[in-house]
Amino acid sequence: MSSPSAEFRPCIDLHDGKVKQIVGSTLQNGGSGPATNFVAEKPPRFYAELYRKLDLPGGHVIQLGPGNEAAAMEALGAWPGGFQLGGGVCPENAGMWLDAGASHVIVTSYIFSGGELHWERLRTLLKTVGKEHLVLDLSCRKRDGRYFIVTDRWQKFTRLAVDPETLKLLADSAAEFLIHAVDVEGKCQGIDRELLTLLAEHSPIDCVYAGGISSLEEVHLIRECGRGRVHFTIGSALDIFGGGLPLQDVVAETLSVLRKE
Repeated sequence: MSSPSAEFRPCIDLHDGKVKQIVGSTLQNGGSGPATNFVAEKPPRFYAELYRKLDLPGGHVIQLGPGNEAAAMEALGAWPGGFQLGGGVCPENAGMWLDAGASHVIVTSYIFSGGELHWERLRTLLKTVGKEHLVLDLSCRKRDGRYFIVTDRWQKFTRLAVDPETLKLLADSAAEFLIHAVDVEGKCQGIDRELLTLLAEHSPIDCVYAGGISSLEEVHLIRECGRGRVHFTIGSALDIFGGGLPLQDVVAETLSVLRKE
């Protein structure tokens, strides 16, 4: 893993064209809709411009389902090069998102079908955008004591485990891994220390962890469990999304760590 220090990466999650914070494990087709922690009154551009002002590059604009293209374009346009773009990415639209201002495209479901990793699809994406612009989303849930990559709005288990072998296998095909701990994501009830330790010990490339962060104490635990090598993003817990953790405190904590190094 190349980076010497964990960075805070901001997020803009889009659902039905609005900035939202939801419990990711409840996102599915039909029914009463996902459990929602926050719905923003402000547009995506507001958050993109805020992150730009605070100089927080490398964040994520994530489309949670259809109907978010215009909102995603708005966020990317507010800070070209400042965000990665995920949600519905495939070879046919990946170039469009890069042209719209995304620094990277984030992919999961396209390269999986029937629970398997399809190498020919991954190779097509690599030819289309290049490794330097591709982030693989290895978001996972635990089953039978092991972490397995989940797709299709985190509802379907694949047969590919997040383990040392998989991390090494896929490291040559991506600039970075994005990994949501789905079982704790959006709940603000604590981080997944076991997953963080696994990533820190075995990922050959940079990882960004998301899930369960609710306090600065847990940010410090991420640095401890992740050995300062795993970047992190925070959603529902932040005050800008209705939570109790001030964004400015997270930024200040990150700067403080950098000054000590």
